[in-house]
Amino acid sequence: MSFSIRPLHRRLPAIGAAAFLCWALAMPQVQAEPVRAGPSNPPAELVQAVSALRAIATMQADFTQTDNNGQRLSGVLTLKRPGRIRFQYAPGVPMLIISDGHALTMIDSAVNQVQRWPINNSPLGALLDPARDVTRFGTLQPMLDPRAIGVQVRDRSHPEYGTLTLVFTRKASAPGGLELSGWAAIDSQNSHTVIRLTNHRYGMPVSDEIFHYLDIRGRPHK
Repeated sequence: MSFSIRPLHRRLPAIGAAAFLCWALAMPQVQAEPVRAGPSNPPAELVQAVSALRAIATMQADFTQTDNNGQRLSGVLTLKRPGRIRFQYAPGVPMLIISDGHALTMIDSAVNQVQRWPINNSPLGALLDPARDVTRFGTLQPMLDPRAIGVQVRDRSHPEYGTLTLVFTRKASAPGGLELSGWAAIDSQNSHTVIRLTNHRYGMPVSDEIFHYLDIRGRPHK
């Protein structure tokens, strides 16, 4: 099963990928032909984007998640490579999303629901899975802003994994010279999610413990 936000659609915002790409780093009005990666000669910008991702040891950033109606949720994202991520939503939002490097877990405390998927079955697998060769599945997307690089990742042999479109902005102080500005994910049920990142911080110590979740539901009380 791929990563799906459908059961939580009333609280997790959704937005179409086209709307995401018309965000500040928008695509042209007349879209050029995407540049597809080949197995032995991936485009230089794609290699640069993948190298920038791999150059991140730890990162924190503020995130904003926006739905089709313009409603937003926000919080703090913590990333630790390989494979670990935590979406800590703002106080009052009863959700937590984490990956421990093996599985992506979504906790909705409002309805006492926990869902879990292998990270390689999620659109976020392109961002999290250290074994995923993004250069094999990546497609460069033309961008209006010359500072931006758009990379759409889709494994054509596994459409159930969904599609992820990553947007990078050139920034000399960021690892690899590119800063991950955000992404849009579409899962196999056609659910859409967009994340925009700001106020990036790099290289801070981060404990592995914050990426683990102990599910104590159903355990007998002592």
